[in-house]
Amino acid sequence: MAQLTIQQAFDLALQHHEAGRLHEAEQLYRQILTQQPAHVDAMHLLGVIAHQAGRNDIAVDLIRQAIALNPNYAEAHSNLGQALTDQGQLDEAIAVFRRAIALNPELPEAHNNLGNVLRAKDQLDEALAACEQAIKLRPGYAEAHSNLGNVLKDNGQLDKAIAAYRHAIKLKPGYPEAHSNLGNALREKGQLGEAIAACEQAIKLRPNYAEAHCNLGNALKDKGELNEAIAAYRRAVALKPNFPEVHSDLGIALIAKGQLDEAISAFRQAILLRPNYAEAHNNLGSALKDKGELDEAIAVFRRAMALRPNYAEAHSNLVYALHYHPGYDARSIAEEQRRWNRQHAEPLRKFIQPHTNNRDPDRRLRIGYVSADFHTHASAYFLSPLLKHHDPRQVELFCYAQVVRPDAMTLQFQQRADAWHSTVGVSDEEVAGQIREDQIDILVDLKLHTAENRLRVFARKPAPVQVSWLGYPGGTGLTAIDYRLSDPYLDPAGIDESVYSERTIRLPDTFWCYDPLDGGEIPVSALPAQRAGVVTFGCLNNFCKINDPLLSLWAQILRQVESSRLLLLAPEGSHRLRTLERFRQEGIDSGRIEFVAHQSRQKYLETYHRIDLGLDTFPHNGHTTSLDSLWMGVPVVTRVGNRPVARAGWCQLSNLGLVELAGETAEQFVRLAMELAKDLPRLAQLRSTLRQRMQQSPLMDAPRFARSIEAAYRRMWRTWCETIVTAS
Repeated sequence: MAQLTIQQAFDLALQHHEAGRLHEAEQLYRQILTQQPAHVDAMHLLGVIAHQAGRNDIAVDLIRQAIALNPNYAEAHSNLGQALTDQGQLDEAIAVFRRAIALNPELPEAHNNLGNVLRAKDQLDEALAACEQAIKLRPGYAEAHSNLGNVLKDNGQLDKAIAAYRHAIKLKPGYPEAHSNLGNALREKGQLGEAIAACEQAIKLRPNYAEAHCNLGNALKDKGELNEAIAAYRRAVALKPNFPEVHSDLGIALIAKGQLDEAISAFRQAILLRPNYAEAHNNLGSALKDKGELDEAIAVFRRAMALRPNYAEAHSNLVYALHYHPGYDARSIAEEQRRWNRQHAEPLRKFIQPHTNNRDPDRRLRIGYVSADFHTHASAYFLSPLLKHHDPRQVELFCYAQVVRPDAMTLQFQQRADAWHSTVGVSDEEVAGQIREDQIDILVDLKLHTAENRLRVFARKPAPVQVSWLGYPGGTGLTAIDYRLSDPYLDPAGIDESVYSERTIRLPDTFWCYDPLDGGEIPVSALPAQRAGVVTFGCLNNFCKINDPLLSLWAQILRQVESSRLLLLAPEGSHRLRTLERFRQEGIDSGRIEFVAHQSRQKYLETYHRIDLGLDTFPHNGHTTSLDSLWMGVPVVTRVGNRPVARAGWCQLSNLGLVELAGETAEQFVRLAMELAKDLPRLAQLRSTLRQRMQQSPLMDAPRFARSIEAAYRRMWRTWCETIVTAS
């Protein structure tokens, strides 16, 4: 430096900077500032290096000092906006970018950066315009094409996004960000092999590129390769510990592995790094729900919604969580569902178009089923028998499948459908357009507010008649959905139906028709108590259905049935210790409680060989789990509640002629379980006859169930035809 002029030193520093030799550039910038403290360019670029190194607080301070030296320095305003963006100060960043553009409207970097932060604020139309302006000013601007792809991806236009990324790569083949972004879009499109290849190319170009390792982890996770995904996330964390997205994505993979405590820790770290990170709050809520910590989960979902008011997924998660909580009744749940409708569905009414379907009330109907569960999933045990026994003379089947990882069950569903459309990576608007093009008469939502629902497709009313069924017995709150299917037990005559936005159609027997599928060959065992000499109660429901009032009831049963044991399904974690402590407070020794983790379906069903009597959950009864239990010869004692999810056990037992196993009060529930547990001959008799009861009941009469569903569809269709004719 002693042998160089200030200008020569600056030119050399700039060469180092542009070549990526940040340490050398930083040293020279600092030496320049030692000799000339008001050197605005050195001050500005030293701040840029701090930003590149992830030291955004330092970057903001240095760049502000440069702007103080030259308030009209447009490039400095643009780079300040970048640092503020990375700090999560999005509103301030937008103002700074707009100031840069006001100072120099021809500065493409400022337009591009503005587009990036507007995208983060979900202002996608403005973000798109900003990116397009950057490209107009500099057509070969690869970074702007990549950012344009990001905006298009967020807007659900994946094909256009992929084209934008590919154009960015064509302009700049060694551009790792574009390869990584391409991988992310290909993953959302369901093209997982290509997604992995694109991310690996980004990593090849820049081995320490944390974002690419994170995107690689996402693609591996979607492919089901969880261990490899977690390794990729941990590599990203090691490279960039202050990267909130990777902590959140790691948490999702840890949930899938059943490591809930570790997942919660990851989500909390993401939120610590970015307190306004709505997605991390939503993911944290899901993990807390799975641990049965419903109060905190609900509060966290509400926080996610406050941070991002149009966050429909978080709002659906909230709605669904309320069904598990003993403190919410049908009316309070309905109010939240209606809020969901007002916030996320009503704005889409502008897309509703007149339906031109043939109004013949007796013709063959086009039925569309919309779900993410056309694969090995609990829903398959009910969908499969229905689709298998639909009368092709009455209905033509269309499936709209959000299946990222198809399997053998997916293939079976495809073979039963007259038309199959994958909706992976397809926007709500495009899915609705396909449904209209297919001239669907009755569109059936199979998810309600469960994960990966497409309720915003239904909000666009692409079919003249729309109905919800299967995800769980309840309502959606959507005024665009006309009907909900139920039965006489879930919704008895005279019940208050004002809590539903949909009209209730009761199937004559049951909401569910069950087929054990791959579990059909597993035999029923002898009564375990006859071998062990003690009664084993069991509940293999999702742990989120278990709450303190329920544990108290179970403890009463264990106290009254000497030496009895309780077998519960729960992933490992602190919630197990919390449960044992709750039982200890009730006077139950922890040695009487046993936990099993999630298992393959065969091992899960074989676990019933160890259970004498099932204890149902409340207020959210077991649904699939109870039917599995009954199939394996294990009777389930239930408590009947005041909303559909709390009357599932009543429905199933009524269809089996076993209403004596259902109690209307907590006291009756305890007494029934205690009395049956002490009557081993009765338990043995039930165990030996339950499977036959199932097979001879409406719960497994698939042809009868299919005719009932078809009759309900025909009734809905005729009502629509009559309404249309009257209106014309």
